[in-house]
Amino acid sequence: MKTAIILIGYQNDYFAEDGILREVVEESSKVTNIIENTVNLINNCDDKLIISTPIIFSESYAELSEPVGILKTIRDVGAFKEGSKGSETIVELKAFEDKIIEIPGKLDLNAFNNTALEQTLKDNDINHIYLAGTVASICIDSTGRSAVERGFKVTMISDCISGRTVFEKDFFCENIYPLYSDSVLSTEICNGGK
Repeated sequence: MKTAIILIGYQNDYFAEDGILREVVEESSKVTNIIENTVNLINNCDDKLIISTPIIFSESYAELSEPVGILKTIRDVGAFKEGSKGSETIVELKAFEDKIIEIPGKLDLNAFNNTALEQTLKDNDINHIYLAGTVASICIDSTGRSAVERGFKVTMISDCISGRTVFEKDFFCENIYPLYSDSVLSTEICNGGK
């Protein structure tokens, strides 16, 4: 199977010291060690297509019509605005810009909506995707389920996922994701792994 790694939410508003939504994923991110694990993953995955799908909104958030939940929170706190430091990719991944294909257009919870993600995967004959990033219960789950519905095999990289709490991340990795996907550690998938 041809595989790709999809990175979701690796942006300053979640992970930088001054990120507007850092507190939302900070505890889970530390426990998981998501950033270091993801950097090691990318360093060791020369054999896989790596794609980033950042969420970025206009200054006015005109793309969000009556948002609820996390999308309302994003608008209310001013996160992920186009041209802002918070919408940029985290510095730890900038060193890999030549290895990572960035696919813009993500405006909601699912990385397939309003983006060229599905077409990019098809153009590269990808039939198996690995998911990494944040938030476990929202964008990771939504994108994973959508991928399965589109015919892709899905594997979650459990030590490269964070949630709003440690419990949430563990609950999704142990109880929800196994209903539609496999799960591996980052050390299991590259350069000789699965």
